[in-house]
Amino acid sequence: MRAGIIAGLIGLALVLILMIAYYRWLALVIVAGMFVWAGMVWAMSSFVSGWTNYSLSLAGVTGIIVAVGVTVDSYVVFYERIKDELRSGRTIKNAAPRSFNMTWRTIWSADVVSLIGAFILFWLSVGSVRGFALYLGLTTICDLLVCYFFTRPAVLLLAQTKLMARQDHLLGMKVATT
Repeated sequence: MRAGIIAGLIGLALVLILMIAYYRWLALVIVAGMFVWAGMVWAMSSFVSGWTNYSLSLAGVTGIIVAVGVTVDSYVVFYERIKDELRSGRTIKNAAPRSFNMTWRTIWSADVVSLIGAFILFWLSVGSVRGFALYLGLTTICDLLVCYFFTRPAVLLLAQTKLMARQDHLLGMKVATT
């Protein structure tokens, strides 16, 4: 289990480094969001362990590691839409809220599909596979909450700052500053 947790942390660190290199200033929201997400996962895991007989096992750690990919995917979908909006000539101030509105349905749909899969897997399985399904489901719920209640407002606020308005190379791409 210890090796699984260490491997997951190393993988998370590598993903965050890649996101910082690729998304530049907006990657600060990814890093902060992953800390918020991890805190929520920890709190929900503690609650579930205290309320039921499920404890975090290697299968649960695997479910959390898989969910890191789901969570980072939410950021990628949102940020790539921002890049598309910037390429079409919009400012970051205009592109951020528009992009979230356009991508929220995709993020929601992907997470609901993960939740359905986790529910069916939990319902039909036994043993450690149930732990995987439980933690995949919990972490996916955390992703939805963090995406809507943290990522969206953080990006919208960051888009309003002079730091983002003055960037010559926002998100690793040349954009017009108007």
